Amino acid sequence: MLILSDGRTHRVAAEATTAGDAVRLQLSDAPVNATMLPESVLYHVLRTGETTILDDASAEPMSATDPYVGEHRARSILCLPLRNGAKPMGALYLENNRIARGFSPGGIAVLKIMASQAAVSLENARLYRDVAESEAKMRRLVDANIIGFNVWDADGNILEANDVFLRMVGYGRDDLVAGRVRCVDLTAPEKHDDAIRARIELAETGRTKPFEMEYVRKDGGRVPVIVGFAASDANGRKGVAFVLDLTEQKQAEKKVRESEERYREVQAELAHANRVATMGQLAASIAHELSQPIASTVISAEAALRWLDREPADIDEASRALDSIVGGANRAADVLGRIRQLVRKAPRRKEPVDINEVIREIADLVQGEARKSGAQLETQLAEGLPFVEGDRVELQQVLLNLIINALEALNGIDGVRQVCISTTETEGACVLVTVRDSGPGFGPNGTEHAFTAFYTTKATGLGMGLSICRSIIDAHGGRLWATESSPRGAVIQFTVPQRPAVSSREAQSTDATDAD
Repeated sequence: MLILSDGRTHRVAAEATTAGDAVRLQLSDAPVNATMLPESVLYHVLRTGETTILDDASAEPMSATDPYVGEHRARSILCLPLRNGAKPMGALYLENNRIARGFSPGGIAVLKIMASQAAVSLENARLYRDVAESEAKMRRLVDANIIGFNVWDADGNILEANDVFLRMVGYGRDDLVAGRVRCVDLTAPEKHDDAIRARIELAETGRTKPFEMEYVRKDGGRVPVIVGFAASDANGRKGVAFVLDLTEQKQAEKKVRESEERYREVQAELAHANRVATMGQLAASIAHELSQPIASTVISAEAALRWLDREPADIDEASRALDSIVGGANRAADVLGRIRQLVRKAPRRKEPVDINEVIREIADLVQGEARKSGAQLETQLAEGLPFVEGDRVELQQVLLNLIINALEALNGIDGVRQVCISTTETEGACVLVTVRDSGPGFGPNGTEHAFTAFYTTKATGLGMGLSICRSIIDAHGGRLWATESSPRGAVIQFTVPQRPAVSSREAQSTDATDAD
């Protein structure tokens, strides 16, 4: 019985039995089991690599208890390992169930020689089979025209290629036969360094990892590809290349980039429209906020004129009146500056932002609206908060939306009308901002739909404010969510990552840029 092993499984490849002068040979491919032979003997030989001779199997300690020996009345057993050097190939198992000591020393010596030669022959057959299978796979791959394939030599000539490769580079079969298809002509000039690195890797390892290249077509056009090389001989003078055309992938990637860019543009347009609409809501309150410093400026100007018209003019009083004018004008300019900053269109910026300062600015801007609603606007801002990194205007917009929504929720309710904005530092290197109101809350399942685009509970709302807020916070790497407040009201919270620590060298570079 010839048993072949692949290191994990053992299979019977052939079995020969004799009856008188007749020999019956049967080819097989069945896994070894206890009904075929004494497994204890086989596994001993495979494990030790030593020939085992049992003159009387029923009397030997190794096999006496083996079920096969008792059932088949096996007498003489000879099992030889098949090894090619140190590599185990299997075993040759012989059995005589008629007489004890059925194998003579001379016969055993001949079988050992045969076993050694058989192991070499089996290994060669296996190698030839593997080579044939590999060549067949390669030929099927080439003939299938799924990817580009070519055979090259050390001088850069393309000796053979399939139709896919030739179509890829725009050459015909006649160009290939005439020797007009050469690696150096195909490689784009800016990719020559990549080609040199690939040749070095090929010389050292016999192959290259797949890498992106750009080939120059016969008509001068360019084709992006991913290519891998493998040497087909020991000295690397010949080899094969597998080439995959990336044109469709690159076009798809370009469309994705354009789509993402357009999406960002639409988001920015929506955010800007939302800011403008919100400022429109605040127009009356802002006009009131501006009217106070303007009225103060007029009164101070009239007072200054009166002090100057006196004989003699009271310069000190006039100076104090003029200082009051300057102060009123600055307050009005601050309000207008914040409005202009919120309304103008500008690309997104990433800069260090003091979130507490942003909250104070927005709170000042909406104080008039809060008073008009009969609401109390409070802030509870943690001291010493780290800066966050983001776009100042976008963070102002988020806070403005959340506070306006909270104030609108208080309309028509009895009892205390209150909006509280608080900040704190959280785990995970983030700053947490909380906007809490004493309104009616979101209602049943309201928190689940609050951030859905076009979902609104207001008669005049578009349902885009909170959706835009969430997209802005998502873009900053944070998170925005809503919960109900006890005993009543709503709570909306968001996190923004802290600004990463800046090295001294980066800080000096930033300072130098700011100075410029």
